[in-house]
Amino acid sequence: MFKKTYSVIGVMSGTSLDGVDLAHIHFTEKEGRWSYQILESETVSYSTEWLNKLKVAVGFSKDELVQLNLNYTELLGKIIKSFIGRNHISNLDAVCSHGHTILHQPQNGFTFQIGNLPQIATIVGEKVVCDFRVQDVELGGQGAPLVPIGDRILFAEFDYCLNLGGFSNVSFEDNSKRIAFDISPVNTVLNFYANQLGLNYDDKGKMARSGKMNSDLLNELNALDYYKKAFPKSLGFEFVKEIVLPLIENYSIATADKMHTFTEHIALQTYLALPKKSGKILITGGGAYNDFLIERMQFHLPNIEIIIPDSKTLEFKEALIFALLGVLKLRNEINVLSSVTGAERDHSSGVIYPA
Repeated sequence: MFKKTYSVIGVMSGTSLDGVDLAHIHFTEKEGRWSYQILESETVSYSTEWLNKLKVAVGFSKDELVQLNLNYTELLGKIIKSFIGRNHISNLDAVCSHGHTILHQPQNGFTFQIGNLPQIATIVGEKVVCDFRVQDVELGGQGAPLVPIGDRILFAEFDYCLNLGGFSNVSFEDNSKRIAFDISPVNTVLNFYANQLGLNYDDKGKMARSGKMNSDLLNELNALDYYKKAFPKSLGFEFVKEIVLPLIENYSIATADKMHTFTEHIALQTYLALPKKSGKILITGGGAYNDFLIERMQFHLPNIEIIIPDSKTLEFKEALIFALLGVLKLRNEINVLSSVTGAERDHSSGVIYPA
């Protein structure tokens, strides 16, 4: 018999490079239904040195990546151990960690998340469940998105679950199958331009709001091949670096105009991605704080009720769901859906390192 309650820590580092999200969560399972409570939670920002490393690591050599993985595993282990100590957390069932994506090339049968080496369990001093994507790619899947199983289990009352992070991704039920895919870049692009203005991010979308629309740029962005592809499909930072940013940089316009136009692009692609233009949509991730972006989404989707949840769920939903993925792995239950990744079957993904 499986346990009915679990105390775990979910750990997530996203492509927007906001930092490492950590959330201590209690899960309860009752008659097949799961509930959760987010207890202590925190985002630990990266140092400037680490931020610069992670921004350029996509171009590292194999040897450089091996060393980066060792160093990052040590950094992540220390961050998690410090979080446990500061919050006096004990009697954990596991630490469930995503790591940080450096390379994501499912079309080449390859995805690479750093921070998932066995020594992380030794550093943390707890059982660690991690490296959730590799197995799915080996089974012919995209290795992404992984969050939809959590959307189905924890947020079934919503017609759509939309996360606005480095990229936007959506999940929903269609004929009893969970469908999910990445829609477009979000903060990977908006933060890039906010950084050019000396800002970490565009607070509430104020800079983007102050800019002007460039219709030619908008049309070119909307014409990108990725948006014509059928799902399952997913995006990596390579898409931003090699395709999106060079396209935008072809335009000699003000940075605020680029941000304004790209915000409209995100909103329009969200509209196009949703098969039914009514119902309730749960929006989470850092982009939910971007008032201008949310307004543009509401403009394009007037018959959709936008729900932005409590701040802990909003900011730590991905850490929450990776915690759930870890619990499902401990129970050897399905935690990755082939309907969203395109893998040959549903499966229980991840590796378990004992303390």
